[in-house]
Amino acid sequence: MSQNTPESTPNPELHKVAPGQRSWLERTLAMIETIGNRLPDPAVLFFLLLIVVWVMSAALSPITFSAEHPSTGEAIQVVNLLAGDQMANFLVNMVSVFVNFAPLGIVLVALLGVGVAEHTGFINAGLRKLLGMTSVRLLTPMLILVAIISHTAADAGYVVVIPLGAVMFYAAGRHPLAGIAAAFAGVSGGFSANFIPSAIDPMLAGITEEAGRVLDPSLYVNPLANWFFMAASSIVVIAVGWWLTDKVIEPRLMKDTPVDGDMSDMPTMEDLSAKESRGLLWATLSILASILILTLIVLMPDSPLRDSNPDLAFHESITSFGAPLMRSIVPLIFILFLIPGIVYGYAAGTIKSHKDIITGMTKAMESMGYYIVMAFFAAQFIAAFSASNLGILLAVNGAGFLSSINLPAQVTIIGIVALTWVVNLFVGSASAKWLIIAPIFVPMLMELGISPELTQAAYRVGDSTSNILTPLLPYFPLVVVFCKKYFKDAGIGTLISMMLPYAIALSIIWTGFLLLYWAVGLPLGLQASYTYP
Repeated sequence: MSQNTPESTPNPELHKVAPGQRSWLERTLAMIETIGNRLPDPAVLFFLLLIVVWVMSAALSPITFSAEHPSTGEAIQVVNLLAGDQMANFLVNMVSVFVNFAPLGIVLVALLGVGVAEHTGFINAGLRKLLGMTSVRLLTPMLILVAIISHTAADAGYVVVIPLGAVMFYAAGRHPLAGIAAAFAGVSGGFSANFIPSAIDPMLAGITEEAGRVLDPSLYVNPLANWFFMAASSIVVIAVGWWLTDKVIEPRLMKDTPVDGDMSDMPTMEDLSAKESRGLLWATLSILASILILTLIVLMPDSPLRDSNPDLAFHESITSFGAPLMRSIVPLIFILFLIPGIVYGYAAGTIKSHKDIITGMTKAMESMGYYIVMAFFAAQFIAAFSASNLGILLAVNGAGFLSSINLPAQVTIIGIVALTWVVNLFVGSASAKWLIIAPIFVPMLMELGISPELTQAAYRVGDSTSNILTPLLPYFPLVVVFCKKYFKDAGIGTLISMMLPYAIALSIIWTGFLLLYWAVGLPLGLQASYTYP
């Protein structure tokens, strides 16, 4: 699809704010940004939290508490981690604690496959194909849908879909900033919603599992524990984003925000070349073939991917905790990205030898360098928090307090969404936020009978809907730059004023949808429940 002459153009008059005049929203965001920038780096933050745990464990270890461990019935005793034997254990176990940190291996393995698909151009070509075959009238929902699908490749949505959204809207005679807003709402505002499993699913599930094991050492959280709810949530995000973009955001932009940037080098959304089309066709066929083969293996008699327990029904043998299929979700994500990525690369000519495949994996791992550093300190903190018994003590006492005030479980879940909103204004990383929140609230709500999977779903709603408002989101400045190309005076206030309606509407409607979904009793995902145990 090449660039067309716009059928309509924005109002040519600039909407200017008087010098020195700042809205209450801009002042508030400036204050939040200042406070957030003063916080330590997340890796350093976990190190400081580790020190806090050490000090608190030493201070509280002499105290006898009346709270009883829910599993053993014995009084909970805080362990002094600054004692000589405990510090020796810390040094001895430092490496194993890091290596066995559940989210680390899960994320790295999944991204090996995604890295190949991204490096060969398969993901880029697939996104361009979906966007290029859409009519003008359905441009907004299709753009948001593609933005949601782009979550499968962590950064693809920000660097590919958002700028392409602006190009498509401009080419169709619509306001390019409305295209940016719709794409940003899908990529970041609907971050957790997706029909297709992505790396964020096993990452969060691994953290949830680690946190819940403070209370239940045998706890297992399926990486796709929220898949059904998040897939259904995609429809909600698309509907809300479509209505807001077409009825609220774009009319305001057309009236008040002219396109006054330099359009001489306006990028075009090119059609796929013959090689790219051939590569995409073969890659798609390889995905279908892979899924078909996997299905046949699962359905065959005595399949090695099903639970061998003869007392289980057929569908239970597939989805049980012991089913190899359920414990192979991450390797399957790896394979189902690796195969089409390789097929596309050879068919489209973007792969010349096996070295290009390894290069794609290497680049994916290079991008995870910061996460690995953060995971090291997070693993030490979580292990210390668990070993000190501070987590179980806080969970039991916190659950007792929540039980005493007798709040409905639905109100508690709304509280998790609201808390995540607040934390997200100061900590931009989704995994960093959950690493801080999960060790406290997952076991606490387990004590109240709320499952880890439901707590995780509430967190994902709060995290997603507040992403588009925080300047601490790593890609927030990049989106501002995209806006400046079309509106010279664009800044943080411009982007915030566009995204605030999405954030408010999505947080209210999506939270309400979670409560309704729960009330109806629809399954959250694989091997997931609403109650614990």
